[in-house]
Amino acid sequence: MDPRVTRGHYDVVIAGARCAGASTAMLLARRGFSVLVVDPLARGSDTLSTHALMRGAVLQLARWGLLDEIRSRGTPSIPTTTFHYGREQIRIPIKPGDGVDALYAPRRTVLDTVLVDGAIDAGAEVVHGVALSDLLRGGDGRVRGALLTDADRAAVEVTADLVIGADGVRSKVARLVNADTTRTASHAAASVYGYWKGLPADGNHWYYDTDVSVGTIPTNDDATCVFALVPRRRFDARGSAGLALIHREALETVSPEIASTVANAEQAEKLRAFPGLPGFFRRSVGAGWALVGDAGYFKDPITAHGITDALRDAELLARAFSRGGDEALLSYEATRNGLAEGLLWVTDRIASFEWDIDEVKKLHLQLSDEMKAEVGHILALDADA
Repeated sequence: MDPRVTRGHYDVVIAGARCAGASTAMLLARRGFSVLVVDPLARGSDTLSTHALMRGAVLQLARWGLLDEIRSRGTPSIPTTTFHYGREQIRIPIKPGDGVDALYAPRRTVLDTVLVDGAIDAGAEVVHGVALSDLLRGGDGRVRGALLTDADRAAVEVTADLVIGADGVRSKVARLVNADTTRTASHAAASVYGYWKGLPADGNHWYYDTDVSVGTIPTNDDATCVFALVPRRRFDARGSAGLALIHREALETVSPEIASTVANAEQAEKLRAFPGLPGFFRRSVGAGWALVGDAGYFKDPITAHGITDALRDAELLARAFSRGGDEALLSYEATRNGLAEGLLWVTDRIASFEWDIDEVKKLHLQLSDEMKAEVGHILALDADA
């Protein structure tokens, strides 16, 4: 077993070292707790993500002192977002304030590594190549720790006051504790995306038309993430062999100009796809365990809010654990649900593609209101520090 597992007992053991797990670990370690984070994948590995940060996420990184590091790794600032509704364009400048000067969209190879480094700097132990394979329980059924296994099947038991699942939508921790799904959304969009070099880097662009949404997001290495989202039925009809066709048809539908620009640019990486999954809430707190990030709450990526959710909920969970007791953890879940309910609903409506241009505009206004409320809640946390 990796020698970085230095203790037999930790205050908190976290499964998953991505944005939700690494953030939670960093915040808990900064508060003086002993934290172990394990992840079966290699440090800095990529993952499916369009990696856009909404204002709430940029605000979190600024508050945590990590935004300068994101910038220093070559992540371009995104000063504007332009919505394209058919032929209509609405350009929105990002208003500076509260440490937020622009939006950013770091590759996950950058963001997750910065957060892991932040956790280590705070005193957390982060071990890659090791997975949580089972939970330890006391005679009362309460989770008391975890069984950890590496690639060579070497295993070690560690005890903990809290075990957190930050291990994604197919969370092993959620399965082991039989976390119920308390709400399921009705729709799921399929997404196909890739990276191109040489595209104009003049901010985020979001395009909407019948049965299609397209986005272009400037990111690291002078590349732009270009994604297309379509109803699941269109994806199923084409299959994985038709990714390039799905992507090209979507771009041509929303804008022949952007389709031509992308076709003449340098494609930096192969296309990737996510067939879609309806959003959900899971019960995210129990006796000795909790879930954070996509493990506990997931919504369709069509509103590009997943990372922002993860960073927000990491802080909510860390603060709840710091207050102590099961009731505080229950308050984490209640607060998260209150902030996320409206976001899930409006995202589900957009992912349905059962809208016309006038309606999707109204949905985006509702989404904006939900995100403003989220930012307000984050700012108010400082008063309770």
